[in-house]
Amino acid sequence: MSGLHSVSHSIEFTQALPLKSGAVIQSYLLKVQTYGTLNANQSNAVLICHALNASHHVAGLDEKTGELGWWDNMIGPGKPVDTDAFFVIGVNNLGSCFGSTGPMSIDPKTQQPYGSAFPLVTVEDWVESQARLADYFGIKRFAAVMGGSLGGMQALAWSTMYPARVAHCIVIASAANLSAQNIAFNEIARNAIMSDPDFYAGNYYAHQTRPRRGLRVARMVGHITYLSNDDMAEKFGRELRRAPGAPNTYNFNFDTEFEVESYLRYQGDKFANYFDANSYLLITRALDYFDPAREFDGHLSKALAGVQAKFLLISFTTDWRFAPERSREIVKALLDNKRTISYAEIDAPHGHDAFLLDDLRYHGVVRAYFHNMLQDLQ
Repeated sequence: MSGLHSVSHSIEFTQALPLKSGAVIQSYLLKVQTYGTLNANQSNAVLICHALNASHHVAGLDEKTGELGWWDNMIGPGKPVDTDAFFVIGVNNLGSCFGSTGPMSIDPKTQQPYGSAFPLVTVEDWVESQARLADYFGIKRFAAVMGGSLGGMQALAWSTMYPARVAHCIVIASAANLSAQNIAFNEIARNAIMSDPDFYAGNYYAHQTRPRRGLRVARMVGHITYLSNDDMAEKFGRELRRAPGAPNTYNFNFDTEFEVESYLRYQGDKFANYFDANSYLLITRALDYFDPAREFDGHLSKALAGVQAKFLLISFTTDWRFAPERSREIVKALLDNKRTISYAEIDAPHGHDAFLLDDLRYHGVVRAYFHNMLQDLQ
């Protein structure tokens, strides 16, 4: 086993990118992190697609921030996605706020940050930009495209948009579209941001401020949906934040009384300090719009009729935001088309966040799948 070898890339694309909305981005930059080595015939590349608030930094320690990659337990030497065998690409999507072109970037037309003028991007637009990234590295076909949550939607879109360029599609804790309830949660979060007095219709950069209060609430709402009831009960219960011996009296100043309140406020404050509000609005709307069956009268089987990849789908029993039945909808559509598919439903207590956490059964499934994939490459 060797150490983790990673390289940071800032790749500029000068060819205009037409977007699904009808807008065009004339030129753009993608922030990319690569791990491992691309083999001689470019057949061992794995694209990792990130979820809402993640980035291209999927593994290892970030030299600038000292933070660990968001999927470090999954990707690296000797890990389920073994970078001694695979060339792993992490890419920060257009519209995000971790280096790729987005609302915080300078609009060449105005020489000011795009702000609210940054065009709407969709999952399909991200896939188009990622296909150009594959071309940049000389990769004609990915060994696998992999992602969880919103990243899983991107992997699924890859299988339909570029079927010949994906050997394996790995979709974890995801769905073929958002439920009405999920869209409602996103709308509440967006309204919290847009109602913040510091939002300034998305042009808060010019006012040298950020809608932190709105972002805090947005993150708190989102975070609740990522956890299961059992997980929250085990972590926090109904514990009060009181010093030993303090009187058991009611507090009417609405400060943090319960441990769960303190946790949510901490998560909200942390998120508001590193994420961009305009990016949050854009990415949640991309989530809302994703629906490959829309153009097929709602028939997912027809939408997936042209896929060529082999599939691995994984869901978690307590994930109520992307429940197992949503994964099973994709499984059924693939079976209708006689595709090769493996499906694992993991009994885990952690809710939607389970796809980011250590679980021997979950990681064992991924490890075995990639081991078999490697045998096919050799």
